[in-house]
Amino acid sequence: MASIIKANELQDFGGNSIITSDGAGTITLSSAMNTAVAAGTNNTPAFQANLSAGYSISDNSLTKVNFDTEVFDTDSCYDNTTNYRFTPTISGKYYCFSSLILYGNGASTINRTELRIKKNGSDQYTTINEFVSNPIQFNTIFGGEIIEFNGSTDYVEVYGLVDSTGGTQSIYSSSPFTSTFGAYKIIGA
Repeated sequence: MASIIKANELQDFGGNSIITSDGAGTITLSSAMNTAVAAGTNNTPAFQANLSAGYSISDNSLTKVNFDTEVFDTDSCYDNTTNYRFTPTISGKYYCFSSLILYGNGASTINRTELRIKKNGSDQYTTINEFVSNPIQFNTIFGGEIIEFNGSTDYVEVYGLVDSTGGTQSIYSSSPFTSTFGAYKIIGA
């Protein structure tokens, strides 16, 4: 046997409206419910930023990457002008990722490349590619990690390294090939 409950409004214990119905099947959530539902079902804050132009870095020296061109930034949590870091304003777990195109000045000059994702200045993820026996000129290196943020002060940045046999090393970016950095909130984690 089935039961039917008919109502045009659902209220909380304080008499505040949570859900209303117009009697024709259209349901309206209160603004507080919309905010709560949105916070729990969106992959935001989220952003992606690219490097607009490549630049030289010192040999075998870990260097912070200045991703200066936002592709998108849902909640204005990425600083693309000063600190080049993501500081989400909602606590939770986030998938943070980056890809770097690293360049040695000449053919067969790169011995090793590194990509590091750092939270509050400490390593959270490191990936290393070694080419000592067979040096190369370009290397695209990718990494990603799930990182928990407190929603106020925690931040994440990306660093890169090129160890080469000489010349000028650089973090490369020239359309359509670009180095990138991004993150998004994980739902339900």
